[in-house]
Amino acid sequence: MDADSYVMSENLHSTAQGTILVVEDDASLLLMVRYNLEKSGYTVDVAVDGQEALARLAARKPDLVLLDWMLPDMTGIDICRRIRSRPDTAQLPVIMLTARTEEQDSIRGLDSGADDYITKPCSMQTLDARIRALLRRAGTAPNVLSFENVTLDLEKHRAERNGRAITLGPTEYKFLEFFLRNPRKVFSREDLLLRIWGERVHVEPRTVDVHIRRLRQALNADNEMDLIRTVRAAGYALDTEPL
Repeated sequence: MDADSYVMSENLHSTAQGTILVVEDDASLLLMVRYNLEKSGYTVDVAVDGQEALARLAARKPDLVLLDWMLPDMTGIDICRRIRSRPDTAQLPVIMLTARTEEQDSIRGLDSGADDYITKPCSMQTLDARIRALLRRAGTAPNVLSFENVTLDLEKHRAERNGRAITLGPTEYKFLEFFLRNPRKVFSREDLLLRIWGERVHVEPRTVDVHIRRLRQALNADNEMDLIRTVRAAGYALDTEPL
């Protein structure tokens, strides 16, 4: 996989979302994936070959394994089968990551026990979505995000502050969810455009300001602290630090 295919950006996730073991022998790709996952709030453990991966699994069970197919000492297929053969890791979510694109290869990967199979190259947005889907299925991902006195129930699609219901438009909802997943981090307008609208949609940077203003109006009642911090020449953050 070409490391440049991954987007160097913060991804949609809150802090302390669990541990991911990344098994990959390409140093530049490993660095890129680790950077993005840690920016997304995950704790990341790494291994560069099969033996190290098995040792990491024995020492500390992660919440998910991101597993390369081709490794120096054994294949990802072999590792996945070993994971499934152990009672303590039999239900561990595994995503197989490989440059092999033939249908029979994907069938082999899934038959070995992998929960998902992603071909290289892929974007970090795609990888992050697959990870979140598997963690939700495994019961690891949270259903409620919170910061200070603001909560967002993802199942009920309901936002509250101090028990007061907050009415949000679809885009403001996405902004609030993103900020709650990434509290106290500053994001530029360009970061927010990418994370809220995606790479293929052209939106003017100043549009971000419009939606931030609407989010503030919905979020902040009389005498409540403005939790959306504007950082001059940098962007916005969800924070309790005074403006």
